[in-house]
Amino acid sequence: MSNTTSPFPDRIELTGEGLVLRDWTEADLTAMPGLFDHADIAHWTPIVSPFDEKASRARLDRARRLREEGSTILLAITVDGGAPLGEVMLRRAPEGTELGYAVGPAHRGHGLAARAVRLMAGYAFEELGADQVILELEADNAASVGVATRAGFSLLDVPLIEGEEKGRPYVLQTWGLDRA
Repeated sequence: MSNTTSPFPDRIELTGEGLVLRDWTEADLTAMPGLFDHADIAHWTPIVSPFDEKASRARLDRARRLREEGSTILLAITVDGGAPLGEVMLRRAPEGTELGYAVGPAHRGHGLAARAVRLMAGYAFEELGADQVILELEADNAASVGVATRAGFSLLDVPLIEGEEKGRPYVLQTWGLDRA
């Protein structure tokens, strides 16, 4: 069942790639700091740092608001629908359908990010009719470049995106995956 303003259903659960991507819940609030309060996530992502209980509540509320507005979905990455191991994001914007992700430090090295990105890309293609999904990554972020490559993305020949976040400059490359 969809609400009237959002193209996204009120609840989403995607299964495949050995994962269950599901909505964040109130029960996840205590797990979020362990996933997101880390130097790598603070450096490479726009996720607030430090990430504490207050930030958990704000993130859950934001996820719900963005879903309702129809621009973005944020889903917990799990292997069985239980404990969250990270997050995958899909954002619809005029410039395209963008994906993003963060995996908790204790859960890295198991291919969770690449699998979650592939699963979310499939949702974007099949359910939202996207022709292409993109990842915007810093070239120096070797782990994310590896995720993009393992998930089947190719570096696009488009202008770099420059900006500043958390007091540091960044330059993003755009990686794309086209509908098969």
